[in-house]
Amino acid sequence: MKTFLKVLLIAALLIVAIKLSPVIFIGAIVGLIAAAVLGSIGLSLVALLVAVLLALTVALSPIWIPVLCVIGLVKLFRSKEPNVVTA
Repeated sequence: MKTFLKVLLIAALLIVAIKLSPVIFIGAIVGLIAAAVLGSIGLSLVALLVAVLLALTVALSPIWIPVLCVIGLVKLFRSKEPNVVTA
């Protein structure tokens, strides 16, 4: 009898699932559309952030390029070993 109740319960669940499948399908479509919209908004925000960072990099280049040159020259001519005074 226990197996019969399990089979009956599974059949009832299948009937409910079949009856609710259009609602689940519409929910899935709405979810996919929402994901596409949010994804496109996210991509446009990332593109905007990259554009702002690029503009900031270009605008500040008169400052950071000479600083990098000075740092590079200092590292180039600095000795790797400490200065040892010999008498």
